[in-house]
Amino acid sequence: MNNYPKLHNAMWPGLVGKGPDSEPPIGLDTMLAMTAAAEVDGQRFEGVDLFLASPHTSIDSTADDIKGLADKIAQHGFAVGSLVAPVWPPTGGGSAMGSEEERKAFLTQVRKACAIGKQLKDLGIRPSGVVRIDSAASVHDWAADPEGNQKKIAATFREACDIADGFGELLAAEGEICWGGMHGWKKMVQLLEMVGRPEHIGFQADMAHTLLYTLGYNAPEDRIVPADFNWDEAGLAAGLRTLTKALRPWTIDFHVAQNDATVKGQGSHDKTGRHCQATDPNGKLSIARDAGYWLRDEDGQLTKRMAHICWDGCMFSNDVMMNPQTWNDILAAMIAVRNAHGWSE
Repeated sequence: MNNYPKLHNAMWPGLVGKGPDSEPPIGLDTMLAMTAAAEVDGQRFEGVDLFLASPHTSIDSTADDIKGLADKIAQHGFAVGSLVAPVWPPTGGGSAMGSEEERKAFLTQVRKACAIGKQLKDLGIRPSGVVRIDSAASVHDWAADPEGNQKKIAATFREACDIADGFGELLAAEGEICWGGMHGWKKMVQLLEMVGRPEHIGFQADMAHTLLYTLGYNAPEDRIVPADFNWDEAGLAAGLRTLTKALRPWTIDFHVAQNDATVKGQGSHDKTGRHCQATDPNGKLSIARDAGYWLRDEDGQLTKRMAHICWDGCMFSNDVMMNPQTWNDILAAMIAVRNAHGWSE
């Protein structure tokens, strides 16, 4: 039985898309308990990835706060993996292509996230993982000056790399179609190449978001599959091969997810890829099969670059997340991915 990569669950679906204009957040304690209760054929989740934002985990947490967090997570038998830095203006950050003050706020959040990441490593509860960032800028604002704004984002990311290096951390830029400069796969590759720091920053591939890269949402010029694509298996395979050939060399963090190829958000997190339940009949991905495009190289050999993989269920409704069967279905999908593309150590 494969025991790598380790199977993690994301905690941020309890927060993302929630709020005054949507449903109430689901607390971290509840998310941890639901994750810990999931079991399939004697196998369980082995860790969690965290969102460093209130009301889960404040980016301004003290050392004692983080020690308490580590103890709480350890009580469930979990490790901690990747961390999401709250780089956006509503959470205290700023646009990576904005004013000097905005970019400073962005970098301050990166610094705080890296410090928390290092503390969790020092506490012995975080054996793997990255700090996730994005441009914290809209596609609309980016489009006002594509060349200039891309250069600004790259410059900000380079400064973020210097910060991360000081804490022994790696940064991962997630390709989500709602973030300016990262909203098309070619733009994502261009940005990473412009940063030019592959030893400090890579790509976080989320199967739900990267599927939309092939369709050219928000970046029609980057569409891979034809406009009248009918979701035939051969066509999807060709599209995913093209996409992963370009981005796999940069990929250092991986989210397992399902997508029905529609663009839908919830609450304040709108106009992005829709994460479907693992068993959704409208899902376009064969999860275990299509994860292999990211976890294996061009020759079909395992890359073994990710010591853990994580399920991302952003924008699941509260009634879905409070249903224990949801997490058993997700865990079963994760186990299938590991059975197909994992290894033993």
